[in-house]
Order: sequence, then structure tokens, then C-alpha cells
Amino acid sequence: MIQSIDYFAIAPPVVLALVAGLVLVLDAFLPASRWVRALLAGVTLAGILGAAGFVLAQAFSGGKPLSTFCVPKDLAASQKIAVASAGPAPCSFVVDQFTLIFAGLVLAAGLVVVLLSMTELAEGRIPVGEWYFLLLCALVGAVTLPASRDLIMLLVALELVSLPVFALTALRRYDGRASEAAIKLFLVSIVSTAVMLFGISLLYGMSGTVYLTQLAAVFATGRDAPVITVGVVLVVAGFAFKIAAVPFHAWAADVYEGAPIPVAALLSVVSKASGFAGLILVMLTALSAHAATWAPIVAIVSALTMTVGNLLAMRQRSAVRLLAWSSVAQSGYILAPLAVQEAGAVNAAVAYLVIYAAMNLGAFAVVMLVSRYAAGNSLEDYRGLVFRSPVAALTLAFSLICLAGLPPGLAGLFAKVVVFREIVQGGLGWLAVVMAINTVIGLYYYVVWAAKLFTPAAGEALAGGRLGAGRFGGGLAATWVAAGLAVVVAVAFSVAPQLVLDAVVVSASG
Repeated sequence: MIQSIDYFAIAPPVVLALVAGLVLVLDAFLPASRWVRALLAGVTLAGILGAAGFVLAQAFSGGKPLSTFCVPKDLAASQKIAVASAGPAPCSFVVDQFTLIFAGLVLAAGLVVVLLSMTELAEGRIPVGEWYFLLLCALVGAVTLPASRDLIMLLVALELVSLPVFALTALRRYDGRASEAAIKLFLVSIVSTAVMLFGISLLYGMSGTVYLTQLAAVFATGRDAPVITVGVVLVVAGFAFKIAAVPFHAWAADVYEGAPIPVAALLSVVSKASGFAGLILVMLTALSAHAATWAPIVAIVSALTMTVGNLLAMRQRSAVRLLAWSSVAQSGYILAPLAVQEAGAVNAAVAYLVIYAAMNLGAFAVVMLVSRYAAGNSLEDYRGLVFRSPVAALTLAFSLICLAGLPPGLAGLFAKVVVFREIVQGGLGWLAVVMAINTVIGLYYYVVWAAKLFTPAAGEALAGGRLGAGRFGGGLAATWVAAGLAVVVAVAFSVAPQLVLDAVVVSASG
């Protein structure tokens, strides 16, 4: 069988893959120097912007979903794959509104991560070519995953997001904590992959297909068996590992703390977005007929995740560990509306994820700045930051207020209100109560951290001197740009939340 390939549909991941190869070749043949590091960073940024350009072109290409790697109807009939006479053939790669939103999110986050990486790589102690190559490979998987419409491509794309992160975490070879974090992340990931593969094999064995739309058609006939239930639970559990949902959350803090800060930012946004994209596709496209099985599980996991994340965040004295447990709690908020099983609930979850990405990246950018002067990155290192760098302090304070959902950080407040409304309308009153309580708990550690920024440090100073807003030495210029981009987007979402709420009207039906 010869298939035609729609290269316009697959252009974003192809561009990223080609640029990744180019970065590796340039690094192999050019001598190590400061200008080569700048060149590789520029090529990486150009690749991400090029992929983003194709995403925009797809968004304005007429509104009709693009698809490729499809099974022709005559072949589907010979293989006994059910296809409606007027319906589309099952496809492995579909570019629709859902795909475009997630692709845009991960590319924007990838841009910020590259800017943070320029500061991390300024000392020349980390191999630059390998770093950018692995980062681009992770973005290839993150862009491909929301377009995947069969279980095999979903799994491959998810692993393409995960595998480069192991190496990125361990590339800081002079730091033993980085190697430890990489091993922990690797072990957790292979366990989650094994669990998911087992679940996929059970679903395939009971349905005879891996295409999400065909799985939905088979299960809609009323076919039910304990094996299917086990398969559903295992697939959902596999994705729960990827988003650090309770009880699969224990790796988060140690990995975030041991990994370089740009990698922690990548895990908190890009990897999390990929995990949620896969979870939404599997649950609401392939397994919608078994919502009675997975919806209660998702609701309980959501409640546990937000509660455990917030309670553990309250005990932290390290900025990165606090953001790690905060990220776990935020996963609980994003999961909550998915238990409602309605399109509006999916919109609420995706809108929250988009707003969360801007808020969280702003916080990580300031943590990156402070880490250049305070290696421990304790919360005490931020005491009186407003007197040393008003711009950095205000950026971090606004990001924390947004994460807490307090004015003037209205973006976080709007995100929580939208999720809360969907939960209440979906009849999950108990989950709404749990979320309200956790929102109050979360206020504590966000406000405490923000208050330290404006509390005089009693004559103490950061090791290394002042952190002036105009001081761009040591590769800090790129991090200031990253912080500026994140806070500008967060402010825009606070002033005009309809930018997200109106744009995020998605369908994961594939």
C-alpha cells in the first residue's frame, strides 16, 4: 500500500526534527566557543519560531482539520475496521483545534525554556549541542502527541517527550544530584510506560484496533468486560505518572530540585501539557463509553493530588521544591473538570493549563536569575529581593499572586473560577468543596514567599552582589527576556481573560 502524506499537516514536528539534526551537525564540526553557543541557541530559536509559523498557518488554513497517515476505506473494509460510509477513514495524525492549541502552548513554553537555557549554558560546563538537540527532540514529541489518534503513535510521542528529558537532567555531570534525579525520573518513566503498554495491549486485544475513533465505536456497542476495565485503569494510571498525579507523584520534588532549572521548567509545563493532551484524547475520544469507570477515579485522584501537593508545598524551604509541589497541586486543579465528562469541562481544563503555563514560567525565570547568585535557592535567598532587583521581585510576586488566584493576578482567579463552575454544573459538589479548601491552603505558601520579597533582609545580601534589573552579564539577558515574555502574557490574560477562554474551544474527538 502506498499512502500519500500531507507534509503541511506534519510540518511543525518535521521542522523541529530537521533543526535538531542541524544543531547536532553544527556542534560536531564547529569549535567550542562563545559565538558557537550563541549560534546554536539562535538556530534552536529559529527552529521553534519556524514550527510556530506553520502552526499559525494551519490555524488560518480554513478551519477544516488536516489528517494524514490514514487507512483507505477499501483496506479498512478488508481488515474489518468499521468505517461509516459517510465518515472519515481512521487516521493516525490529525491537526484540529485541539492539536493547534497544545502545539502552540508547547512551542511558546519551549521558546522560554531555550531562553532560560542560554543562562544555564553560559559557563560552558554543559555540552551545548547535545542540550539543544535533546530539547528539540522533546518538543518534536510534544507537538506530535496532541495530533496522535492511535494508541501506538500516542505512546511513541509520549516517550519522545520523556526520553530526552532523562539525558537533559543528567547533562550537568559535575552535579551528583542531577544524576540521581535522572535515574529517579528514568525508573518512574519506564514503570509508567510498562503499565500503559499493558493497558494498551488489553484494549487492543478486546477491540482489535488501535485507532481512537474505532475504539470508541467498538466500546459504544455496549461491549463490557473486566479486562476492558483493567485496561482503562492501567492506561489512565500510565498518564497519571506523567503528570505527577497522586499516588504517582513522589518523584516530582527530587527530580525538579536535581535537574537544571530549565529542565524543571520543561517538566512543569511541556511534559505536563503532553501528559494532559494524551489523557484527554484517550479518555474522551477512545474511552468515553467507559466514563463510568474512569470518571470517579479521575475525581478522586484530582482531590488527592491537589490536597497532597498543597500540604507538601507548605513544608518546603527550597524555591524549586516548592514549585514542584505547587505543580503537583496545579495538576489536581486541571484534572478536576475532566471528571465531568463534558466538552465545556475539557475547555476549562485546557484554559487552566494555558494560563498556568504563563504563570509558572514567570516564576521559574526569576528562580533562574536568583540561582546565579544563590546556589541553594532557599526561600530565604529571596528575602528583600525588591530592594536589590525591583523588576525581578515584582515579576515573581505577580507570578505567585497569579498562581494563588488573588488580585491583581486575575488570570489565576479566572482559571480557578472557570474550573469551579464546570465542577459545580457537573454535579461534583464534593470536589468543588475540596478545591475551594485547597485554594485557601495554597494561599499560604504563595503569600509567604511573596511577602519575603518585600521584607528587608537585615543587611544580608545575595552571594555575588546585587541583581540589578539592568545587569545583563553572565548570560542573564536571555533570562530577563524569558521573564518579560511570561509576565506580559500573564498580565494580558489577567486584563483580557477572553483571549484564552474564547480561543480554547476544543474538541478531542479526533
